[in-house]
Amino acid sequence: MAIVLYGIKNCDTVKKARQWLTDHHIDYRFHDFRSDGLNPELLSAWLKQVGLEVLLNRSSTSFKQLSDADKHASTDEAKAHALILATPTLIKRPVLDLDGRIIVGFNAKQGGYQHAVSLAEPNENNA
Repeated sequence: MAIVLYGIKNCDTVKKARQWLTDHHIDYRFHDFRSDGLNPELLSAWLKQVGLEVLLNRSSTSFKQLSDADKHASTDEAKAHALILATPTLIKRPVLDLDGRIIVGFNAKQGGYQHAVSLAEPNENNA
């Protein structure tokens, strides 16, 4: 199973998610938006799977710093796509990719990624 965690390394929530994965001995690759960029096709796939309202972090500092015109434009998916590519920190973090299944955000108090990872792991019943 390929697991990729997307985010920025100095984000507290990303740090918690990375620690959770490490503590649970889950192998993953970390992709930093700032240093590694964001693939337009990948962003399109995420938007198709989870939607703009889930993926776009309207509470982020990056969003608050947008012009009013850009904030208004962010309601249109095509325009939001361009804004997110230009400023990947507009994405709610972290984004966990479990073999193409996308999970946005992380909450350790709700078990972290336990449920998602257990569903993705093969066992006698679904192998």
